[in-house]
Amino acid sequence: MQTHIATTPFGRRPMSLAMLAVQKEADEIPEGKTVDKWQVYRDLCEGKSVIGVTDRSLAILAALLSFHPDSELSEEGGLIVFPSNKQLALRAHGMSDTTLRRHLAALVGCGLIIRRDSPNGKRYARKGREGGFEDAFGFSLAPILARADEFARAAETVRAENKALRQMRERITLLRRDIGKLIETALDERIPGDWMSLWRRFRQIVETIPRRATIDTLSPIFDSLAAIRNDIDISLEQHLKTQNPDGNESHSGRHQSNSNTNINIEFEPASKTSRGSAEPAGDMPELSKSYPLGLVLKACPEIIEYAVDGIHSWRDFMAVTAQVRGYLGISPSAYTDALEVMGQETTAIVIACILDRAQHINSAGGYLRALTEKAREGEFSAGPMLMAALRTSREPVRQAG
Repeated sequence: MQTHIATTPFGRRPMSLAMLAVQKEADEIPEGKTVDKWQVYRDLCEGKSVIGVTDRSLAILAALLSFHPDSELSEEGGLIVFPSNKQLALRAHGMSDTTLRRHLAALVGCGLIIRRDSPNGKRYARKGREGGFEDAFGFSLAPILARADEFARAAETVRAENKALRQMRERITLLRRDIGKLIETALDERIPGDWMSLWRRFRQIVETIPRRATIDTLSPIFDSLAAIRNDIDISLEQHLKTQNPDGNESHSGRHQSNSNTNINIEFEPASKTSRGSAEPAGDMPELSKSYPLGLVLKACPEIIEYAVDGIHSWRDFMAVTAQVRGYLGISPSAYTDALEVMGQETTAIVIACILDRAQHINSAGGYLRALTEKAREGEFSAGPMLMAALRTSREPVRQAG
């Protein structure tokens, strides 16, 4: 059976040099070459971004392949299928005729199939005397056989890229975890160093990570995080070298640390008359997402007592503080106003801090309103308040007498 007929498309469909090149490549298939049609299709699905074919077009190609009677493609077995548009649409899950024609044209444009149009444009096969097909007009699958090796390489390329991307994401995840916990430990142990500056650098980088990223966009992010991790390692190593093991706090209660970590701030927000001596709000991260939840809970441990099932996420934390609001006597209007001005996360931190200082505050609702007004004027940040609470929670309780 003669299957490679140099032909032009029927009707108004244009011809192009690219189509001629595809036909020429299909005519030069090595003798005896065979491929598993569904393996080639799987390679195409994996390498579709390299080949330049869409999901819908691949759905049509799968329907075309299903009309080929054998599981393998070879010249001896025939490479032309001739389903009607109605039959093809049924196997393509009821795709509309207009969409079907558009994706058939896309498959031709991608060089995945060749039109072998009959003189009248109909698709059919003519049987010979021996019962086999003498002539067939429809869609030739010869390009799939001819380009099978190319599709396999494209699939391998995509698999390698996906593996590299997955490994890069894992490395970034490990760096994020290590950096966050090491900084939290440094603050908890009051190790000398500009840890809040490192934390701000860390959060600025993390917030630039896109949800859908390529290896090219993640590589500089990894390098930046690795640089922060290196700075942390240097600071911690220097601290370990200068630390006296015999007087270490973990071995003796006589050790006292008085290092300057740039977080020596007051619990109460600075008033207008004392703003000159107070730390500027811009020196601390403003959003609660800039702090680990563990750090917030260490600064405000009282809030944990009100959580029946514990606090495992920011959602749990905000839900408990919303409940504690009523216990503190904060009116719904004061709470709503704080949410509008400071946001849900920052308001939750403020309420947790108020709870820890409840015995020193006459009116929790009035205090929250005062902080809300300062925040409205840009004169209040939850950062200093949280850091002061963290420092206070670590101070030893003095015995009377």
